[in-house]
Order: sequence, then C-alpha cells, then structure tokens
Amino acid sequence: MYDYLVVGSGLYGAVFAHEAKRKGKKVLVIDKRPNIAGNVYTEKVEGINFHKYGAHIFHMNNEKIWKYVNQFATFNRFTNSPIANYKGELYSLPFNMYTFNKMWGVVTPEEAMAKIEEQRQEIKGEPKNLEEQAISLVGRDIYEKLIKGYTEKQWGRDCKDLPSFIIKRLPVRLTFDNNYFNALYQGIPVGGYTKMVENMLEGIEVRLGVDYLENKEELDKLADKVIYTGPIDAYFNYSLGTLEYRSVRFENEVLDIPNYQGNAAVNYTDEETPWTRIIEHKWFEFGKDEEGNDLPKTIISKEYSSEWKPGDEPYYPVNDEKNSSLYQKYKELASKEEKVIFGGRLGEYKYYDMDQVISMSLNLVDNIFHSNM
Repeated sequence: MYDYLVVGSGLYGAVFAHEAKRKGKKVLVIDKRPNIAGNVYTEKVEGINFHKYGAHIFHMNNEKIWKYVNQFATFNRFTNSPIANYKGELYSLPFNMYTFNKMWGVVTPEEAMAKIEEQRQEIKGEPKNLEEQAISLVGRDIYEKLIKGYTEKQWGRDCKDLPSFIIKRLPVRLTFDNNYFNALYQGIPVGGYTKMVENMLEGIEVRLGVDYLENKEELDKLADKVIYTGPIDAYFNYSLGTLEYRSVRFENEVLDIPNYQGNAAVNYTDEETPWTRIIEHKWFEFGKDEEGNDLPKTIISKEYSSEWKPGDEPYYPVNDEKNSSLYQKYKELASKEEKVIFGGRLGEYKYYDMDQVISMSLNLVDNIFHSNM
C-alpha cells in the first residue's frame, strides 16, 4: 500500500516523509505520541507557544539548511543569551567581559586574559577528566561557580568522573557579545514548531497513538521500506542490553504575572538548587503573541536532569566507552535489517542539533533517490 512507513514524526521523519512524497512516493507516518513533531512539539497555552519537551532554538551556519526550513516557517530574530544564577549572583553566559567583570572586577580584555591565564596554570599536562579540562580552559573560579554544580546535576556524576571530551570547547569571549551560539542563522518559528512540522507533513497520511514495536508485524506489511527513528536498542528488544541516556523532567507552572525572570533561560549553577535551569517560554517570542500584543501571563518550566529508566523520555545519549561499544553491536544488527533504515537521534544513538537532524535526513533522501535514478 505504501512505499515508505516512517516511524516517528519528529524532524528526521517529517523531512524524509516530505521529500519522499515530493519524489512521488506514497508515505505513511506513524507516531506513538498523540501529537506530531517529536521533541520539538509546541502547544498554545495562555497564548504562549509552550515547548513541551524542552526548549529548542534553531541555530546554524549552514545556509542550505536555513533556506530549507524557511520553506515551512517564518523565523523570528530570537538570539539565545542565557543567564547563570549562582546563589543569587547573576552572570552572563557565554563567558564574556560581563562575566569576567562580575567575577573579578576586571575592565579590560587584557586584565581578563591575565586572570584566566594565571588560574589555568593549576593544571599541568594533559587534562585527565572534565574538571581538569574546564580549569585548563577558564580557570578555577569560573569552574567552581559556573560549571561544576550545573554539570554534576546535568550528568549525575562528579566532574572528576566525567571524560574531558564533554567540555572540549568553552566559549571564552573577550568582548561583550552575549550571543551564546554565535551562529549566522538563528531563531524560533513564528507560530511554534508544531505548525512548521504540520507544513512539512501536508498531504501525507499520519496516524497518531500507534506504537510501531507493539504492532510491528502488521505495520511492516503496509510498506516496502521502513524509516525507523525510535531507540535502536528498543527495536531489538534490548537483546544486547540497554543503552543509557540522561533524561529531563519538567515542572511547569502558569503564573498570573507578566514576567518571572526577564529572560528565556536562566541556568542555576550551584549544587544546592535541585533544578538545572528555568525556561520562561514567552521570551522566545519577546513576550508577545502573533499580533504583537503583550501577554498578561507567563509559563515557566523547571528542568531536572535524571538517569533514564524505561518509560522516561530519552534525551541525551551517554556516549562513553561502554555505551558506544554497545551501540556498535546494535548498529551491526541494524545493518542486517534489509527492510529498515535507522535514523535520527535515537536510531543512531547520537545527540544531534536540529539542523544536523535535518541534514542527515536530506542526506538519506539523496542516497536513496539518487542511487535509484
């Protein structure tokens, strides 16, 4: 009945489905959630586009992908400029001259660099773990106040027990530039991500609330090929063991005030505060609705990082040696599945930014359709 069955309506699946339909193929998209758009799903609450599965901000330098997504949405000019809250002290993220001035009272880039250089000397030789790597990049003071507590909450492990590669690069800016991503193109789709994915899936049959793995036999009969974007270990019924993830739990509140924290993202970098950050969704769109009116209420989400367990949403793959080795074994099994192509963050057990997910999906389209021409 169908050329392609696409399992999952997130960005990877939606882009593939759109392109396959454009090539004249018959496509069915299924998703076990009651909504499309995967983790980028947004819904309207009190006139605010609420990011249900965590904040998503498009940021990229890839002009081709930027032009591609602009077919489906108009983007606002949102620039990510998060704030760090350390026990009530506020610092600028990324680390820039505002950060260094607040931390040490320095005024010139030369003074800031001298302070960082002085503190870097603590680490001799190649850094052996995340703590040493961070100190070798930005010094002890910034590590203690702005990195240590946040990172340990995020990963549930002591910084001395985390590999140095997690924090290979830290943006250190000797300017007053608050643009965290420093990307050429960035913004949020006007009207929310769900509307954008809806436009991608226009004219394509979508069935929601359908669990592929529970109905695999009958669903496989519907199509010649399956594009599977779910967890690769779940596909094989965890036969070789379970891949580990970090998960995120959200506590959401609608508040009867127009402004809670004055910024879209505030990271809590001390160890005592149980949440990692608070997102205030309305500031992704400057506190206004699509007609430009001020919104009287606000919505905040406190984020708590946790060890993933079955039933939780898998967010961040734990790409250490043990898990990477297990993934390679699953990848080998996957290569023997003639009918199924595994893709996306969960299918490839890799953390991708949104532009990378779209790029990977478009590469798959090129590989399939150009090789068949």
